[in-house]
Amino acid sequence: MRPEHDPAPGGTAAFGPLEFQLVLLRRMADHQPGLVEDALRELGVGRAEIREANRRWQAMLHSPRRRGAGVRYRSVLGPPETVGQRRVGDLAFEATTWPVPLWPDLRFEVLAAPGGAVWNEWLVRAPGAPAAVPRTVEELLPWSCTVDEVARAFAPARPMEGTAPTRWRLAFTAPDATGARGGYVAEFTWGLFQRLVP
Repeated sequence: MRPEHDPAPGGTAAFGPLEFQLVLLRRMADHQPGLVEDALRELGVGRAEIREANRRWQAMLHSPRRRGAGVRYRSVLGPPETVGQRRVGDLAFEATTWPVPLWPDLRFEVLAAPGGAVWNEWLVRAPGAPAAVPRTVEELLPWSCTVDEVARAFAPARPMEGTAPTRWRLAFTAPDATGARGGYVAEFTWGLFQRLVP
């Protein structure tokens, strides 16, 4: 059964999982245009569709009749795959996840505080999927690791402010292939590793 979708502002076309994946790719194209081009071919769409999906997503976010994030994600992605509790320090959040067909080993997770305010929205490893466990900085390949996986592999990692709302940075120390340790900063978009920042 097809999930209910938000209509495009001023139109009737559905905005669903395909369009949402294009929104994720739009931000990733800034750092990994080659991987995004490969993903667009896999999805059977072009650059015009990615721009249109992003335009419609921004219109939903800024509409005077906008819905809360939880309702918006359910209308776009359908019923969540899982709903559970996640503790971060002393705070308890509702953790809701959806599959993302482009990345079958990942899930899109939304963490919401009591009352529904969204605290975080990002890609995480799917339950039961093998986690990425990089041992050297050379093993940090684009799109191979989530924020949590890099933080665990090279603990203690220090979170840093990202350059946009959908971006995160981690500072950490890691060995290279020769065993020499150095300081690095990794940049993530929607929770997925994109690049090391010079």
